[in-house]
Amino acid sequence: MEFDLPRAAGIVALIVALGTAGVAFGTPMALSTTLMMVLPSMVVFGAIAFVTGMKHGEFRATHA
Repeated sequence: MEFDLPRAAGIVALIVALGTAGVAFGTPMALSTTLMMVLPSMVVFGAIAFVTGMKHGEFRATHA
């Protein structure tokens, strides 16, 4: 499977959405708390992990 930027970003967004939904409906935490605290932190972590992974992949592709 070829991963281009839109497909890879979509997969990361799907993982964040599934994780947020799981926390929202799987815990007694209020939905507003989940959306104010959990969702932003998951988005920031997902973005950092995505960029780090992309840069590592670029490094591996050029130094193989």
